[in-house]
Amino acid sequence: MTLQYVQITETRRVPIERPVLKLIVTALLFTAAVAVAVPSAAEECPYTPARDSAERKAILDAVRKPVSKELGQRVIFVVSNHNVCGRWAFLEADPLRPDGRPVDWSIGEHADAVADDMCGGYVHALLVRQDGRWQVRQQVICATDVPWVSWPEYFGAPAALFPRLG
Repeated sequence: MTLQYVQITETRRVPIERPVLKLIVTALLFTAAVAVAVPSAAEECPYTPARDSAERKAILDAVRKPVSKELGQRVIFVVSNHNVCGRWAFLEADPLRPDGRPVDWSIGEHADAVADDMCGGYVHALLVRQDGRWQVRQQVICATDVPWVSWPEYFGAPAALFPRLG
């Protein structure tokens, strides 16, 4: 068994076995990673990005592409709830056509649900910032219930990100 030494003072050394040394280094690295990943007390969590901010635009643009594809038409959003907490973002919005008219629900994947009055009309999306870019982790269009209720547990997103129920 090979022992490593850690210098406590200039004159005294204490032997530490390699597995213990690995554990100490791992704990220090984990603590540093948590300190970077968890918002500081000075950062409000959640907060709503300013209407004209680059952050809000980046989040809406990240959601716009898959929603436009799913609805079979270009969309803009009327945002009703938009929160950011650390590297997570939540969006609840009403999709509209770029000219401000309602989307044409008769095209796209949700035509049958709309025809059967089984579409809530909202877009709900959970995003995560990875490598400096917002990426959609989950999106739901046409929910008739609260699709994001399990997202904190399932995705590990902070519960404070989502609207409170009741």
